[in-house]
Amino acid sequence: MKRKQLKFAVGSIVIILTLSYLAYSGFQESKMYYQTVPELYAMKDKALGLRLQVSGDVVAGTKKREGKAVVFDIGQEPQTLHIKYVGKDPLPDTLIDHATAMATGKLGPDGVFIADAMSAKCASKYEKESAAGLNIAKKE
Repeated sequence: MKRKQLKFAVGSIVIILTLSYLAYSGFQESKMYYQTVPELYAMKDKALGLRLQVSGDVVAGTKKREGKAVVFDIGQEPQTLHIKYVGKDPLPDTLIDHATAMATGKLGPDGVFIADAMSAKCASKYEKESAAGLNIAKKE
């Protein structure tokens, strides 16, 4: 093998290995299984510091702004989880009382879930509102 061919082969292998590693690590991070609030509490100390997705219904009347952060509770009494959203993106418009929220972030040692990404499931939002006795018309 000539010297130029050897350099090309080694360079190609390094590039392929680097791209493979980046693809693998991106895949591992994106395949997070979301936890419900009771599942998160069942994990106890194992959940501390892990990057997780937590899903639960927004507890009515708990959403408020604290400086640049937005705090609210998800779950059902007596098991609720305090969420502190500190992400850069604005909160979804569909994140209202009784809507199902999905927060991505880490559970702190104080029991507060620090979220850097938020989404809200809106398909069942109106069903939950009507089941809760709220009369909110669908926006067209």
